[in-house]
Amino acid sequence: MRLREDEVRVGAIRSVVVSPVGGGPFPGVLLYTDIFQLTESTLRSARRLASYGFVVCVPEIYPHGELAGVALEFDEAGKARGLAGAAATPTARFDADRVVVLDYLQRRADVSSLLVTGFCIGGHLAFRAAFDERVSAAVCFYPTGLHDGVLGADVADSLARAGEIRGRLMVVFGSRDPHVPAQARLRTVEALYAAGLDDVELHVYRGGEHAFMRDVGARHDPVLTDLALAEAVSFFRGR
Repeated sequence: MRLREDEVRVGAIRSVVVSPVGGGPFPGVLLYTDIFQLTESTLRSARRLASYGFVVCVPEIYPHGELAGVALEFDEAGKARGLAGAAATPTARFDADRVVVLDYLQRRADVSSLLVTGFCIGGHLAFRAAFDERVSAAVCFYPTGLHDGVLGADVADSLARAGEIRGRLMVVFGSRDPHVPAQARLRTVEALYAAGLDDVELHVYRGGEHAFMRDVGARHDPVLTDLALAEAVSFFRGR
């Protein structure tokens, strides 16, 4: 499928939109990055997803401070800056930015419905985006901080609000993820079931490390990446 790629301003938020050329309308996907923002690695994931017939909007998650316009390097300095960006951002700011981006996607003539996904911190943000009743499905890839409320400058109430999710939910973990170990995964699933979300689709990929879908570095697993992406596309299509 032929794609077009545009950098746009969604309010104050620098974003990249990857969309199919011709046809449509298509489901619109709000895709949240990891702490490193709009890297080429994440954009490659967005292009892959768009090629299945989705309009994918990838916003910066730190668009208001010193990291606005910055794609961080995958090194210790970049990691430190990304974590500092998260620690400086209140949960309410993340939530407000989500509304702006979903409103933008909903207004597009080539978008038929709203979906969300994300990686790492972006997986957590995708979970919170699912609180919006307009979101019909969410896929959260190895979301960090769900089990303990770690997200930004305050303690997030994400799991406590799980009962607000009305759309379909899929959560993907790697079995060797030190940020979301087995006990953290268990706590998350127990909370989802307690909230009444007993039809959640859960995938735990054996041997998968944190960020196994990021196609840079030793933790990348191409086979698991392909499996996870195929499952996500099938899920979004309502299999």
